[in-house]
Amino acid sequence: MPGCHVTDQQMRRFMTLKMTNPVAVAATKAGFSQATGYRLKADPTLPSQKKVPRSRRRSDPLGALFETEVLPLLKSAPGLRPVAIFEELQRRHADLSPGIRSTLERRIRAWRAEHGPEQEVMFRQVHEPGKMGLSDFTDMGKLAVSIAGEALAHRLYHFRLAYSGFQHAHVVLGGESFVALAEGLQNALWSLGGVPAEHRTDSLSAAFKNLQPAAEKDLTDSMVGLCSHYGMTQSRNNKGVAHENGSIESPNGHLKRAINDALIMRGSRDFADLPSYRRFIDVVVGRINARNAKRIDLERACLRPLPARRTTDYQEVTVRVTSSGGFLLRKVFYTVPSRLIGHHLRGRVYDDRIDLFLGASFLLTLPRARATAVRRAG
Repeated sequence: MPGCHVTDQQMRRFMTLKMTNPVAVAATKAGFSQATGYRLKADPTLPSQKKVPRSRRRSDPLGALFETEVLPLLKSAPGLRPVAIFEELQRRHADLSPGIRSTLERRIRAWRAEHGPEQEVMFRQVHEPGKMGLSDFTDMGKLAVSIAGEALAHRLYHFRLAYSGFQHAHVVLGGESFVALAEGLQNALWSLGGVPAEHRTDSLSAAFKNLQPAAEKDLTDSMVGLCSHYGMTQSRNNKGVAHENGSIESPNGHLKRAINDALIMRGSRDFADLPSYRRFIDVVVGRINARNAKRIDLERACLRPLPARRTTDYQEVTVRVTSSGGFLLRKVFYTVPSRLIGHHLRGRVYDDRIDLFLGASFLLTLPRARATAVRRAG
């Protein structure tokens, strides 16, 4: 048809048809004129092979700047962002058009593809059912949750199975610690009803921060003991390499967004007490697990059985009740009945409470408090 270009497909059809038909008939069946048929018969080159590469239609907006100024910057500092180079060129050449930015970025990207440094390769992970569970802590401060009108400073301990996406979350009032991880992990495993072959965490740098060598060794031994009790292999990703723990790093954000959406739908971020907030978190996580119910059921069949009982998810301390009617523990003074003055008490320190014993006899439970930093005047 007039004004339409002959395609490679039409050309091939024409060349096949003309072997058994006159040129006029073959051209008509191929969809173009008889004159075009005779022209193509004389020159059977495919149309795509006749195209001449398009030349530049306007002058190079960068001119000689790319060779004389941009390349030296790229070679001396390979990590420079294109926008930083663009801003530097604008400082050097006030008359430079802002419209060259996309051209500069495209030119830099092409140069780095040919001459730039090798980049880190991330291999796609293939997860097997029952193989890996992951733990992480995520800060919840931005969600502005409060208990009885008072802001709740807290984190979530977050557990997830890499294959099925089963999740469990536990509200943590303190920082990242072995006690918080041990309680949250065991709650997750007993809620799940089975044990994966491997348990992975990040480097736990916050839990190890400022510990003496002896205390750090005790914490390491406690982690090994916890995983051994459940028959799991313990592993950590390298410090600062978050993508090695990617099966939970990204879900951390998804979980917080789901919680934020639920808070908005609830109409209030204030809860009557901590148990109410914990039930709210359980409901949100339960909805997420319900969406993955089939995969979770499939993975449950591949999990190892739970041990006969839980293991320690607290730290034991011994304190002496002073004449002030209390004891000092981790820079916080706790008050107890005065009849206990002079006695040594055994305490089990959890993330949110302290259970006190006199010998083997349970006495009482105290809410756990945290020391606040005091700024010096001047």
